[in-house]
Amino acid sequence: MALRARALYDFNSENPGEISVKEHEIVSIYSEQDIEGWLEGINCRGERGLIPASYVQILRGNEPAFLNSCVVPENCYPAAPPRYANVPSSSYDCSSFRSPQPDSLQPLVQIAASSNLSYSAPPLLHSSSLQPGQPQTTGQGGSDDDWDDDWDDSSTVADEPGVLLGSGMEFESSGASRYRMSTRSDASSVSRLSTGGQQAGKGSGTVGRNLNRFSTFVKSGGEAFILGEAAGFVKDGDKICVVMGKYGPEWQENPYPFSCSIDDPTKQTKFKGMKSYISYKLLPTSTNIQVNRRYKHFDWLYARLVEKFPVISVPHIPEKQATGRFEEDFIAKRRKGLVWWMNHMTSHPVLAQCDVFRHFLTCIDEKGWKQGKRKAEKDDMVGANFFLTISIPPNMLDLQEVESKVDGFKTFTKKMDDSVLQLNNTVIEFARKQVAGFKKEYQKVGHSFKYLGQAFEMDQQAFSTGLNHAIAFTAEAYDNIGEYFAEQPKQDVDPIVDLLALYQGHLTNFPDIIHVQKGALTKVKESKRHVEEGKMENNQADGIRERCDIISFATLAEIQHFHQIRVRDFKGQMQHFLQQQIFFFQKVTQKLEEALHKYDDA
Repeated sequence: MALRARALYDFNSENPGEISVKEHEIVSIYSEQDIEGWLEGINCRGERGLIPASYVQILRGNEPAFLNSCVVPENCYPAAPPRYANVPSSSYDCSSFRSPQPDSLQPLVQIAASSNLSYSAPPLLHSSSLQPGQPQTTGQGGSDDDWDDDWDDSSTVADEPGVLLGSGMEFESSGASRYRMSTRSDASSVSRLSTGGQQAGKGSGTVGRNLNRFSTFVKSGGEAFILGEAAGFVKDGDKICVVMGKYGPEWQENPYPFSCSIDDPTKQTKFKGMKSYISYKLLPTSTNIQVNRRYKHFDWLYARLVEKFPVISVPHIPEKQATGRFEEDFIAKRRKGLVWWMNHMTSHPVLAQCDVFRHFLTCIDEKGWKQGKRKAEKDDMVGANFFLTISIPPNMLDLQEVESKVDGFKTFTKKMDDSVLQLNNTVIEFARKQVAGFKKEYQKVGHSFKYLGQAFEMDQQAFSTGLNHAIAFTAEAYDNIGEYFAEQPKQDVDPIVDLLALYQGHLTNFPDIIHVQKGALTKVKESKRHVEEGKMENNQADGIRERCDIISFATLAEIQHFHQIRVRDFKGQMQHFLQQQIFFFQKVTQKLEEALHKYDDA
């Protein structure tokens, strides 16, 4: 039986999964226990979702007098929409919500009756709403015939036969296994069936699901994996190994390391000059075959990688820019950002070896590109299935130690984020002063020396000619030093700003990665409690614990990789910065020494 609650304030939903309510509106709440400050309920319009717990007051007992005195918000018509509000139809997951029960809707019926309004319950959503082979609308159009321009403007997944699209879909693999997914919310609804009809795993129905179905833990597939719902056929080439290194879990090294240069950004046109774009030349050392890529190709690749690897920090590509895309300074800055991005991609043992990245670096023909594009877009080893690809050492982790390490890393990243922001602001201000203030001040001094020299030249004495020339040279030297200051940030400060921008992207990734691992630990603690209460079998709890270890091993390996590249990058960049500073002051010193020697013959 749902609980009744009264809205204390107006609340306007801003995110998917939330619902709006008006002050004094009566809503149905499914539990008094809030999850991270949110309650699940239904408003008078039949919309179901999350409401801030602090915005509503639970009503105790039957209070018809109070209900009659409540104000039904204006334009609050209970007729339900065809789908739950705030959930995009193109990405709707029927398992995210349970269908409203008649008892839980009774308070809404009472309100409707007292206001002479009619009420119809939201329609139940069945798994039969999508039949096998039926295309799923993605909200994207167009075609990918022009692989150099529009190939990523539309998804080709729905056009391919036998693709796992969602509710009620069936996928026939090229091997002996097949996969079936349904919209049932119980943990055994997803299974892997071999040719012998064996079921690959059942989750426990006693471990509760997260109320917030839009949390990172849920969206990443972490919850489904922990509950034993992930099922898929993992090929040898898809396996990702975590090994025990000197400092703990780490990704297995890439046996064939390589690098890739990005050079010669060139403006090109098509459609008889109506469309312009910048093309970059990529040359991977693994093949030594040049390929040309546009920024939108990088953008497409980044989206695929983020979708595929929920516990790996995929470096951010430089941000998009609507104007000034063809200015030389912007093109040069974007190229440097892409170089940093590529360096981090090729340095990562997992990202550097994934199929979609190799395809991005090696494909040179249109037909091959389309095939690789479709393969990447229908990759079923994403979300919960991604965790199936991870192979871990046989020894179990100490969960308390894991939690301590992750909490320590969380504190570290917060502190690093603050310091990176402060350093970024400081060096940008320092560069601004060099380009404007320091240049202006040195040139002002040079102008004053020049003015003095012009005055001395008016005496027309032969013995003062050498002094006049020396002062004129000094004036020119200070003018040149001003130019040195203006040009110097490109050599030392700008590379640091580029590095900090890349790491700001990494630091924004880790809260979500940590959230997935924390969610897994929570499920383990919950399963232990159920075992102690006799609500769960030991083998079910052991399965949850083993799957939690997989996520924990992967998280710790990613943390270890981050520390390794951080030390490498900041060591190299600080060395470069100090070397450039030394060269700069040596150049200034040399110019001043030249001016000094001019006075020897004065």
